[in-house]
Amino acid sequence: MDTTRVRVLVVGAGLAGAATSMFLTDRGIDTLVVERHPGTSLHPKAAGQHPRTMELLRTAGVADRVNTAASADFEIKIVTSARGAVLKTITTADDPQPWNALSPLTMGMATQVQLEPIMLDRARENGARVRFDTELVSFDQDTLGVTARLVHRPTGTISQVRADYLVAADGHRSPIREQLGIGRHGWGSLSSHAGILFDADPERLADVTGSLYYLRNPEFTGVFTSTHIPGRFIFTVEYDPARGQSIDDFTPERCAELIRLGLDDPGLPLRLQTVQAWEMAARVADTFRSGRVFLAGDAAKVTPPTGGLGGNTAVADGFDIAWKLAAVLGGQAGPGLLDSYDPERRAFAEAVVAESLANYVDRMAPHLRSDAVPKPVGYLDLVFGFRQRSEAVVIDDEDPAPTENPLEPTGRPGFRAPHVPLLRDGAEVSTVDFFGRDWVLLTGTEGGVWHEAAKHVADRLGIAVRTVGLGPDLTDPADRLVRAYGIGHGGASLVRPDGVVAWRTDFDVADAAGTLQNVLSRLLDRAPVAAVPAGTAH
Repeated sequence: MDTTRVRVLVVGAGLAGAATSMFLTDRGIDTLVVERHPGTSLHPKAAGQHPRTMELLRTAGVADRVNTAASADFEIKIVTSARGAVLKTITTADDPQPWNALSPLTMGMATQVQLEPIMLDRARENGARVRFDTELVSFDQDTLGVTARLVHRPTGTISQVRADYLVAADGHRSPIREQLGIGRHGWGSLSSHAGILFDADPERLADVTGSLYYLRNPEFTGVFTSTHIPGRFIFTVEYDPARGQSIDDFTPERCAELIRLGLDDPGLPLRLQTVQAWEMAARVADTFRSGRVFLAGDAAKVTPPTGGLGGNTAVADGFDIAWKLAAVLGGQAGPGLLDSYDPERRAFAEAVVAESLANYVDRMAPHLRSDAVPKPVGYLDLVFGFRQRSEAVVIDDEDPAPTENPLEPTGRPGFRAPHVPLLRDGAEVSTVDFFGRDWVLLTGTEGGVWHEAAKHVADRLGIAVRTVGLGPDLTDPADRLVRAYGIGHGGASLVRPDGVVAWRTDFDVADAAGTLQNVLSRLLDRAPVAAVPAGTAH
């Protein structure tokens, strides 16, 4: 049997798999994607990309494609029916100012059906190989790599792949996770749902198009929303297997009856497309890594869709493992850098699942309210103010809090590097514009010693370190940068490729090059090298 050799094998072409392959190939890593289904998602699921996700997508050159695919503000309403009593309204445009204060980018509104092919197309443009109708049937790993056996489902043809690493983005049931024996924990199954995709006259439903409705009807609990396809809608209804109910109860006649009831339109003509069963659950894998295999997306965690955090987290999983694998495979980092993937992504997944569960109880299941349900930390704090803790960050304080208010950033290591508007040659730019590919050393007006140090250390370690400092060409009219980053005019902030502050100092030192070299060697799991002689950075 011939064996295909590849640096990274990605199993699954959903949001996590598509993102991983795009970000890997964007960094020049030879990648093969296999997906058991004949194509990407057909049934609209997750929708909406928060600005942090848009920042990541921009690094791969697809943010504009996402905005072109779909862009709209929409409301979330908790109602008795789509045209009935409104119990609560949540709008993404209630106060746009916080978004402007946190990121140079705005929300994207693409659905999963739109975003998956955008990312896969970009991955292909970068050289990725994608095989649909192809399922991983077994794999083995050793100290040097992973050997996977694949089957082409239409023909039964068996093939073999040898990869340095495997990323399991194969969904919440994840056969790879099961083969590895990785358990899961959490609140477990919350509810069972029938997802009904149907077509109807868009003009007849124009008054309920563009919003997301959580339906608390005396007859049922469900969700209704429109899709990016004019005249196509999603209607989701909860059912209870404990009471003998099943997906088989959702006959075409019953589906039509529920849709008309939920839309207050008894005579609505409609055409059913598909009915899919799915489980709403809250579970997190006990570990996101086993040897050379990494879990991403729903394989790593499954979360209620309330709040739109699951799909965004899947894209972020892909970015995180991609930049770290690329650094290791490219020789810029030792394998220890990969040890940071599990603690960083798993801690965030735990927080996402807790937040989504709180949203679910608030919006759809108020009868479940209890002290056991986690208290939400808030969308902004979670997305923009969550702290990463691992050996890939040099924490400089003892504060155990998992989040901070991103509207009052501290610039401490582990947190996202704050968005600070600056002026370059009279045009506004953001500090965030400098992040996303290389390591960045950000300094104040008196940080010249750090710029020289970065050049020497980058050459010595063979990595790219971009220096960004205030001066005649880059100014800070509001004098916010040194305060937001906590570095002082003579200090420096070292920002990782994912836009997370890895280390900082609020003053210059006698041996800036030696200090920076030691810091980067630690962060990148590099073997100790001879220090740059003192004074060469001056």
